[in-house]
Amino acid sequence: MARDPFRQRRRGRLARVLGVLTAMVVLAVAAVAVFGPRLVADRLNPVTAEAEWPVSAKAQALHDRLVIGDLHADALLWGRDLSVRRTEGHVDLPRLDQGNVAIQVFTAVTRSPRGQNYAENDTEAPDNITPLVIGQLRPVQTWFSLKERALDQAARLRHLVEAEPDRLRLIRSRDDLDAVLANRAANRRVIGAILGIEGAHPLEGDLGNLAVLEGAGYRLIGLTHFFDNELGGSLHGQSQAGLTDFGRAVVTEAAQRGMVIDLAHASPRMVRDVLALPGTRPIISHTGVHGVCNTLRNLPDEMLRAVASSGGIIGIGFWPDVTCNDSPAGIAASIAAAIALVGEDHVALGSDWDGSVGVPFDAAGLPALTQALMDEGLSEAQIAKVMGGNMVRYLREVLPRA
Repeated sequence: MARDPFRQRRRGRLARVLGVLTAMVVLAVAAVAVFGPRLVADRLNPVTAEAEWPVSAKAQALHDRLVIGDLHADALLWGRDLSVRRTEGHVDLPRLDQGNVAIQVFTAVTRSPRGQNYAENDTEAPDNITPLVIGQLRPVQTWFSLKERALDQAARLRHLVEAEPDRLRLIRSRDDLDAVLANRAANRRVIGAILGIEGAHPLEGDLGNLAVLEGAGYRLIGLTHFFDNELGGSLHGQSQAGLTDFGRAVVTEAAQRGMVIDLAHASPRMVRDVLALPGTRPIISHTGVHGVCNTLRNLPDEMLRAVASSGGIIGIGFWPDVTCNDSPAGIAASIAAAIALVGEDHVALGSDWDGSVGVPFDAAGLPALTQALMDEGLSEAQIAKVMGGNMVRYLREVLPRA
């Protein structure tokens, strides 16, 4: 049978069209993966100041002598290369080094409800993180499992540690912490990274998964985030409930394992329930002082006093929803108020960098806070405690030995 040249040409044109369409789809997916998360991160995590804050030579010299630690940053969520300096977001290794940060908690966010707000969120609301995970082309299992998302973010940090051993170390124990601090004292500017999780829903209701997350490197566990979960009530959930039986089991075992319990998004009832359990020394990693900034994001002041009385620490956030003042001076005023409320040995930094918030400076701009604390009238000893001393002391007391 003779071949139809017209049919062959039509088939050829169709093949070329399909090839072009396939290429366009691949390019579109690649563009979303490369640029989409970056654009989202840039929009949701701005530095709000239009210019650098002035820092005196005296403040810079003090800042350079400090051991600085921060209890909360969500940089792992955005899928960017943290080994190089970026223009978007707040945190990467060069900016942490420029800000003289010694210890940084990297917190995994695995789910947040659509329409997220500080007042009330439905546990069943559609999830904001799933489209981000898919857009970043993360492994398929992370599209459907919160546990896998947490493990993927932990693996991302471990890979960075392996690729940058002279710049970043993973802290799992007191010995690891002491090794990082010894390196820095010897003028080797390694940064210590601690893995935390924002909301314990990646446990997926299974206590056995606590050991899985611990094995992946997690040492700080926030019990809730913006919605109620299997452990109990969120500060921003519908129930305002306390700990469930599962929540009590998780807190008890986590404390026995030397994991840090974080109550940053816990309901007041949950805070009281955790404090009633023996052997717990919880923290509030990123918050403000309600008496200074009367917003729904800040727990009542008596909750902060109760956590401090148990031996915990309070991390003061950097964004205006917790400080009611978008400047280094506003953060310093909240820190001073926290010291007056709970004592200078229980106040720390809890920036919430890269946490879908605007802040007045990124990690590189941290000397501006030292300047503001000096301007607020804090002594050098108080500044040293707040900027990292209290965090280091607490971790040495709570983390497992090795």
